[in-house]
Amino acid sequence: MTTLLAENPSPARATPATRNGAQILLDTLVECGVDTLFGYPGGAALPLYDALYEHPGLRHVLVRHEQAAVHAAEGYARSTGRLGVVLVTSGPGVGNTITGLLDAQSDSVPILCISGQVATGVIGTQAFQESDALGMSRPVTKWNHQPRDASRIAEAVRDAVRVATSGRPGPVLLDVPKDVQLQRVTLPQRAPRCALTGATAAAPLPAAADLKRAADLLAGARRPVLYGGGGLVNSGPQACAAFTALARAWNMPVTLTLMGLGAFPGSDPQFLGMLGMHGTLEANLAMHRADLVVCVGARFDDRITGRLADFCPDARKIHIDIDAASINKVVPVEVGLVGDCHAMLAALGRILPARGKHGLAPWWDTIRAWRAVDCLAFTPAVDTIRPQHLLASLQAQLAGRDAIVSTDVGQHQMWAAQYLRFDAPRRWLTSGGAGTMGYGLPAAIGAQVAHPDRTVVCVSGDASILMNIQELATAVQHRTPVKVVLANNSHMGMVRQWQQLNHGNRLSQSYNDAMPDFVAVARAFGWGARRVDAPGELAAALAECLAHPGPFFLDVRVAAEENCYPMMPAGCAHHEIMLADGRWYEAACADASRD
Repeated sequence: MTTLLAENPSPARATPATRNGAQILLDTLVECGVDTLFGYPGGAALPLYDALYEHPGLRHVLVRHEQAAVHAAEGYARSTGRLGVVLVTSGPGVGNTITGLLDAQSDSVPILCISGQVATGVIGTQAFQESDALGMSRPVTKWNHQPRDASRIAEAVRDAVRVATSGRPGPVLLDVPKDVQLQRVTLPQRAPRCALTGATAAAPLPAAADLKRAADLLAGARRPVLYGGGGLVNSGPQACAAFTALARAWNMPVTLTLMGLGAFPGSDPQFLGMLGMHGTLEANLAMHRADLVVCVGARFDDRITGRLADFCPDARKIHIDIDAASINKVVPVEVGLVGDCHAMLAALGRILPARGKHGLAPWWDTIRAWRAVDCLAFTPAVDTIRPQHLLASLQAQLAGRDAIVSTDVGQHQMWAAQYLRFDAPRRWLTSGGAGTMGYGLPAAIGAQVAHPDRTVVCVSGDASILMNIQELATAVQHRTPVKVVLANNSHMGMVRQWQQLNHGNRLSQSYNDAMPDFVAVARAFGWGARRVDAPGELAAALAECLAHPGPFFLDVRVAAEENCYPMMPAGCAHHEIMLADGRWYEAACADASRD
């Protein structure tokens, strides 16, 4: 050994190293700051998995299904603001990621999916576990690529990281043939550095005339609403702080989309609650009667706007978004400011005049009248647990914990958005644009991997949890003490609600007739578990769940046919709101409060 060391050339004249493509790929990920992968091995990805031996500091979380790998990476990414990375094999491996990639694309989550592929010599021959990964993933990614030479892999990885994390974030895919993974090449002595975030040259600020026009609209508004979305959270805590500062300085009411919850403190008196189909009465009516809407990092989704012909009929609109294609795409606006939310809010703040705290007193008087309706009020039942009671009780138990909460999709998701309060961003993880059942459990695991000392709770439903229930094993293997709080009503609750309201209560295939014993299932996987169905035992059961040192599954039997209100039914506008028990808010009340 001494002789070999003595014969090595000096560092200044070192012979360039040779590495295979798989080693180069993982080296480049580490160089970019990646420390965690979520994945599942298979034949076409084995060189990549073999290369993991050289990177003991690169944590790999073995999931039980490739869809769950993407959702776990989403939970990691959305709770940290960093890139989530997925590693899968060819054929069914990459095929199983498509739902997750769609989810990430819909909600602008930065994901790098790396798939193994059959060798280049047999691509196109229907070789074993071959699939057209590029063709399958093209509609659900920002960018995809298949390097055919190991010498180009490092560049491809850097490009993938840049595309995934810059501009409007989203998923990208690298499909790497097995022979390219094994190909050895000589590396340059000094490789260019790679950044994990989307830091690029500062985008130019909007024209001064546009900024002034926006400032003038704000100065002249008497019924403004500040409306934020998921892009605000993606921009980072500084953007959320600037958004909050603008709201407080101008005493404006604030509403947020489902994806934006936490961008403005949920406990702040200026927060009107979530907007849209299951948003609060005061948030929806404020939008309907506003004379100015300032939209920051949202895209005017149909679940937010309701009937477009009657969306904010008296309001002028300012739209701030990093994606130029989103401006005027759905709703025409008076001023569009294209760029990062924080940069745009900072630029706007520099030219805004000072404003007193009392200029909007009549507007706040109107909003207080709407708030007095108390649209989320409920009466706990004596003999059954109402879902609203469950989520309100969970909120009380989470107070002071700075918890991260994921959800699946359906009624429980909307109740969670209504009753849980988040005072900071990146504490709320849910599937918005795609509405993906099965998202919640793996997303919670990904968040817990990123934040091992935080309380992480997945609120789910009995139909959703079955979509990826195998990930109970992942939580045990990787010692992630996530908590599942299951709102179990033995139905696909939101499907049943729509069938009741829109299809004459013909409940077609929305009842889960063969429901498993979730407590037994969870315990079989190694989880702590308990069932509760009595309202008087709910608080103690939640406390036990949250205090358990490992993963815990709380099966809460809730009222079977409870509907989620308020509700702006499909095809309605913000002033057409159904309250509890199907009562409609009287439009005359809204009209009478109009200035």
